[in-house]
Amino acid sequence: MKAHDGLYIDGAWRPALATGAIAVVNPADETVIAHVPAGGEADVDAAVRAARAAFPAWRATPPAERAAVLSALHEELGRRTEEIAETVTAELGAPPKLALAVHASLPVVVAGSFAELAAGYAFEETIGNSTVLKEPVGVVGAITPWNYPLHQVVAKVAPALAAGCTVVLKPAEDTPLTAQLFAEAVDAAGVPAGVFNLVTGVGAVAGEALARHEDVDLVSFTGSTAVGRRVAATAGAAIKRVALELGGKSANVVLPGADLAAAVNAGIANVMANSGQTCSAWTRILVHTDRYEEAVELAAAAAAKHVPGERVGPLVNARQRERVCGYIDRGVAEGARLVAGGTRPPLPTGYYVSPTVFADVTPDMTIAQEEIFGPVVCLMRYEDEEDALALANGTVYGLAGAVWAADDAEAVAFARRMDTGQVDINGGRFNPRAPFGGYKQSGVGRELGPHGLAEYLQTKSLQF
Repeated sequence: MKAHDGLYIDGAWRPALATGAIAVVNPADETVIAHVPAGGEADVDAAVRAARAAFPAWRATPPAERAAVLSALHEELGRRTEEIAETVTAELGAPPKLALAVHASLPVVVAGSFAELAAGYAFEETIGNSTVLKEPVGVVGAITPWNYPLHQVVAKVAPALAAGCTVVLKPAEDTPLTAQLFAEAVDAAGVPAGVFNLVTGVGAVAGEALARHEDVDLVSFTGSTAVGRRVAATAGAAIKRVALELGGKSANVVLPGADLAAAVNAGIANVMANSGQTCSAWTRILVHTDRYEEAVELAAAAAAKHVPGERVGPLVNARQRERVCGYIDRGVAEGARLVAGGTRPPLPTGYYVSPTVFADVTPDMTIAQEEIFGPVVCLMRYEDEEDALALANGTVYGLAGAVWAADDAEAVAFARRMDTGQVDINGGRFNPRAPFGGYKQSGVGRELGPHGLAEYLQTKSLQF
């Protein structure tokens, strides 16, 4: 697997100042496929200084010209979709069809959307006797996760560049090769030197250094709520702005009269996609007690169709597999009924976990409250609509969710009372221009579309 042995800083690949290296492991067969530099504090400092030096000129670049650069980046990513998909399959373990359809293709759409936004966004408006300006925040430190390695990079870097910010990216250590491909596309697209910089490294070293660097104006982080707290505390010491996209425990609410089979099948597919490693996955299915056992049978049957090694890939690493299996053991110990899956390895090699379904899950159980981040679904019964709402809102998270009902109006009425940032109505399609982000401990700020662009802008008013 192709890998750069340097860091992309100030428009060129250069050797890391730190001497360590990160082994990249294919989670499907547990083999080392590449090594990348483990950048350190000095490397982060060099990248931030390059971004700071490039900021005045990029900030002054007219929006139409920034949009043209983003359009070129969009085209470069589009030309690389097959290579990107192969790389995601190798370093994340995503099945090839998923890697191409989602991991490689969605970021192309998102990059194109920000190119269009940059060209037409209202960076100035008049309010009474004031001219209100929307100006770039400055240098952005972007810290991205491994579960959707390119999508999360593009969801941060593209709006930051559209806004006129410069960026230092620290990708997840499990999936750095996709970030290197992105840097190649940036270089080929003609993004000016220093406007985008890439430092591979571990979170406790490079990520920490980026979050606390005095010349970083905004830190955008996607990952666990626990690490998000650390990032916020580190950035907060210097009163930096933060954008945090964190964990979730989303509810898939099936109201009486809904198409139960459609709701359950879609819910299982939603969780099993990306091996359950999706922060917005609908990991709790809420069903009225009258049809609960029917839902349990449907869920178990649906899970059996998601075969490990075919439709379901491995978890990202051995540590993640142990974590997920620990939650499964905890669910059994706390009295949940295991109706599909379990901890027995489904394949002799690779970090696989069988698609797992629990029934009779109650709100006090650990698996009902904590983010598992694996192919595990919890079925919960409710007595009436108020009970369903209490269950849906009864976690510290509020990232996403779904509601199924006999008609859209009924589903919308319920969704309006859910404490969550995004709700799909009767199987609504993902919209890459709609704001994505959470309530409560699921984060601060929004990504995608005009709301995502606004995260990288600050406001100035001129009075006449």
